[in-house]
Amino acid sequence: MSRNIRKVAVLGSGVMGSRIACHFANIGVSVLLLDIAPKELNAEEERKGLALDSPQVKNRIVNQSLDTAIKTNPSPIYSKKFLSRIKTGNFDDNMKDIAQVDWIIEVVVERLDIKKQVFEQVERYRTPGTLITSNTSGIPIHLMAEGRSEDFKAHFCGTHFFNPPRYLRLLEIIPTADTKPEVVDFLMHYGDKFLGKTTVLCKDTPAFIGNRIGVYSMLALIHLVEQFDLTVEEVDKYTGPAMGHPKSATFRTSDVVGLDTMVNVAKGLYENAKNDEARDVFQLPQYVITMAENKWLGEKTKQGFYKKVKNSDGSSEILVLDLKKLEYRKQEKVKSATLEETKKEPDLAKRMKIFESAKDKAGALFRAMHYPLFEYVSKRVPEITDDFFRIDDAMRAGFGWEMGPFEVWDALGVKETIDKIAAEEKRLPGQQGTVAQWVLDMLESGHDSFYKIEEGQRKYYDRKTKSYKEIPGTEEFIILDHIPSDKVIWKNSGVTIKDLGDGIINAEIHTKMNTIGGDVIQGINKAIDLAEKNYRGLTIANDGANFSAGANIGMIFMMAVEQDYDELNMAVKMFQDTSMRLRYSAIPVVAAPFNLTLGGGCEFSMHADFVQLHAETYMGLVEFGVGVIPGGGGSKEFALRASDEFKSDQITQNTLKDRFLTIGQAKVSTSAIEAFELGYLQAGKYAITMNRDRLLADAKAKALELANAGYTAPAPRRDIKVLGNQGLGIVYVGANSMRSGNYISEHDQKISEKLGYVMCGGDLSEPTAVSEEYLLTLERKAFLELAAERKTLERIQHMLTKGKPLRN
Repeated sequence: MSRNIRKVAVLGSGVMGSRIACHFANIGVSVLLLDIAPKELNAEEERKGLALDSPQVKNRIVNQSLDTAIKTNPSPIYSKKFLSRIKTGNFDDNMKDIAQVDWIIEVVVERLDIKKQVFEQVERYRTPGTLITSNTSGIPIHLMAEGRSEDFKAHFCGTHFFNPPRYLRLLEIIPTADTKPEVVDFLMHYGDKFLGKTTVLCKDTPAFIGNRIGVYSMLALIHLVEQFDLTVEEVDKYTGPAMGHPKSATFRTSDVVGLDTMVNVAKGLYENAKNDEARDVFQLPQYVITMAENKWLGEKTKQGFYKKVKNSDGSSEILVLDLKKLEYRKQEKVKSATLEETKKEPDLAKRMKIFESAKDKAGALFRAMHYPLFEYVSKRVPEITDDFFRIDDAMRAGFGWEMGPFEVWDALGVKETIDKIAAEEKRLPGQQGTVAQWVLDMLESGHDSFYKIEEGQRKYYDRKTKSYKEIPGTEEFIILDHIPSDKVIWKNSGVTIKDLGDGIINAEIHTKMNTIGGDVIQGINKAIDLAEKNYRGLTIANDGANFSAGANIGMIFMMAVEQDYDELNMAVKMFQDTSMRLRYSAIPVVAAPFNLTLGGGCEFSMHADFVQLHAETYMGLVEFGVGVIPGGGGSKEFALRASDEFKSDQITQNTLKDRFLTIGQAKVSTSAIEAFELGYLQAGKYAITMNRDRLLADAKAKALELANAGYTAPAPRRDIKVLGNQGLGIVYVGANSMRSGNYISEHDQKISEKLGYVMCGGDLSEPTAVSEEYLLTLERKAFLELAAERKTLERIQHMLTKGKPLRN
């Protein structure tokens, strides 16, 4: 189907509607955001003498909703500049304008009667062939389409975004029997490529896939809490990152989402999933009912399973709910031999086996949670989906699980686990100790896993053909973990170099938090050597949680403590030389950053020929936080970029000031767009990938494009204009004023002056053109001098022990 989305209409501006509007604006689409007009004036409007038909009154609800959305943290919008792409209006005056849009998304209150009234209005103005979808989280899609025209029905389906739409990747696509297949195909592709979503095709069943499985899992756990006599702290510790779940785990997640949301979905499932053998799991335990009655709903009511209080000394403390007494108390530290054991194992699949075999509470809870879950999800196929992998996709993308239930089952061994499922004590309603017949058929046909990797592609077991098939929509993805071992051409403890085909190789960093130390420096240089000799281009990408958290500060700390400054000087020089090699190598280098891209990770990206980055990239030079300046070429690079922004040979101090403050305030971008606005990216030298799974494939394509265009390495720069003493005077006066006003510490003043010294080119009597090598020497000298400072060592030690920088 040939279809372009240039403009969308979002009907309903509440929590979801306004944020969905923002996300479409993020990707460059014009948005018409509409809501109802108020029925009466508020006090302020009456004071101003306004009438109900005044435009500002009629658009009050929609404008207030959008304003509330953009003030939330984290923000739903990549850049405030993008708000100009959103036009607000009301149903009375502007519903006619939907005739000009390509896609209409209904996001009004979750009541079937109201939704049907809205669709009746929509049908009066909608242009035939226009997409029309509902963001309902549970109302049957086919009921909403009743009474509508054939064209409406053919272009109508459910599109269930998860909140917040910018950050949660799940987008459920729920067609009806009347939805055209090409409409479904378009939405699956558009959601993936342009909205950056994991699009999951669902059947029109209660709560679809994500909430059906997610709420079952959460409520099963809530029932088990009483049986195992577990505390809130224990549950959140056991079911958090150690188990491959988000940091918010179980009860803190409930507080964030809102207990009322879980209660409403659970009630809906109990009422509508009448044939579900585990239906009684959706009945709420008494302590949850009491909490809901008390309005202890979580963050929205300031208390839930946790409650933040102010102590008499003014300090804040987070109390926890005692589930037996339903009273708040101080949190207690959770001790567990299993958790200690899992800390030693970085491989999540292997951690699952540690949990399963554990003899303590954590192990017992893991088995009591997962064995019924395996049973439950197996029996939801083909009820809620024909293909089991969609359940895993939904749980990863919508609930933040690192592994979906079938992936966990694979890790434990499908066949080995079936007997354990049968033997497990039946603690939950509907738990029978049996799995669906199709799983037994899979094993009987000689297939012992749900997934397998073949020729770099992940395949799933198709129960209809009893064979493995490629997962639809993933053909264009390059996943490093799936690349065969014979494509590994070199590796050390910090980097693995793999052949991506077509003459492009990739350097994959895989240290803890992907920090950069000697092994990574060696690996990057080796990748450049190999690429220059035998290949056409290089990408730098990984499949971890973050691109890179920066340099290994522990290594810096040890060298500084031991006063081994020759060694530290050599290490910093190697870092700088590596950054320069990335820029001046004979082959194109494309960096593919995402999530945390800090310090050295940012510097490597700034020196690549091209940056193909994920939309959610949090990039920054944060060295000020530990008492030094960027030492891997970052300080030099900002001086160079400031020079390139000087207009008509006139050196402007404001240009230098902006770049200086970006480093001096350790600014980290909140999106890829802001990374450009802060100067970390350069126009024409970066592109944004919305879907994280497509990032490496896009980076490889760019490297090939540069190679095919006849890539030539740029010439080293010797024309960088610096201000010398003219700029230094301004820097020193500014730093002294900030110190005098107690806005910064004495050590911060010293760091600021060192950074200014580098970016102004040192003690030069007049503005001068200098080389990169000249600036790198100044940068390295300043870095070493700051690293020797006692205050710097204190900051680094604090960060190593407490996990965050100390500003003093």
